[in-house]
Amino acid sequence: MSSQTQTKALVTTEWLAEHAEDKGIRLVEVDVDPSVYEKGHIEGAVGWNWKRDLQDQVARDVAPKDALEHLLGRSGITPDTHIVLYGDNNNWFAAYAYWALKYYGHDKVQLVDGGRVKWEKEGRPYSTDVPVYSSASYHFHGSSNEKIRAYRDHVLSQIGKAGLVDVRSPKEYTGELLAPENLPQEGAQRGGHIPTAVSIPWGTAVNTENGAFKTVDELKDIYGGNGITPNKEVIAYCRIGERSAHTWFVLHELLGYPDVKNYDGSWTEWGSSIRVPIER
Repeated sequence: MSSQTQTKALVTTEWLAEHAEDKGIRLVEVDVDPSVYEKGHIEGAVGWNWKRDLQDQVARDVAPKDALEHLLGRSGITPDTHIVLYGDNNNWFAAYAYWALKYYGHDKVQLVDGGRVKWEKEGRPYSTDVPVYSSASYHFHGSSNEKIRAYRDHVLSQIGKAGLVDVRSPKEYTGELLAPENLPQEGAQRGGHIPTAVSIPWGTAVNTENGAFKTVDELKDIYGGNGITPNKEVIAYCRIGERSAHTWFVLHELLGYPDVKNYDGSWTEWGSSIRVPIER
């Protein structure tokens, strides 16, 4: 993997610069800070607000299927549209959007390697023009892909069996912090980590200089060196499911681990549940 390599799940910034306006492609930006899009984005990109568009507005859950269908249709996307995602902060929420689309069954989706960080490092242009596309009718076909999602009771049953990956910061893992220092705390009553989970912060998978993913060999060393191997089920979690979606992407889409799940309930759920084990 490198900035020069295109895989099934990734496109490079170079490729995007040449193909962003190709027929049948829809470029979508999803940022940790949704206001970033308004200040400048890659020309032609639609902006999705993760809080409003990718989360249920009442229950704490991923957006319901019908809400995602409405979002896709409003963005001029059909089941045949090839979606290309990117965002700030090394694609935190772009990866979450990717996982949500795969969960509901839209498989024609890729991530821009390096996201906004790499695009900016290369001095590529932004636009403040908000594109307008004709609305489409969108409907997911079939049932959701539960093979890539984990729920609390399943995680509880897999302690000591599956490879559990805590992708939060080291201080969150030890319980010193309930949330990243630059983000608000979202509901967890206790700090710590799930027993047997190993600490592999999500950011170790990317290069600090440009936000692009590290090479396949480097990624294998990072995860395999911590006992996270492809011969067993792997469950990734963080605080609210976005950083763990990024790690899910690395393990499942880039390294090809066959059985990887994102526990999107993550620590906000686990740290507030009664009678679940916690280690510090």
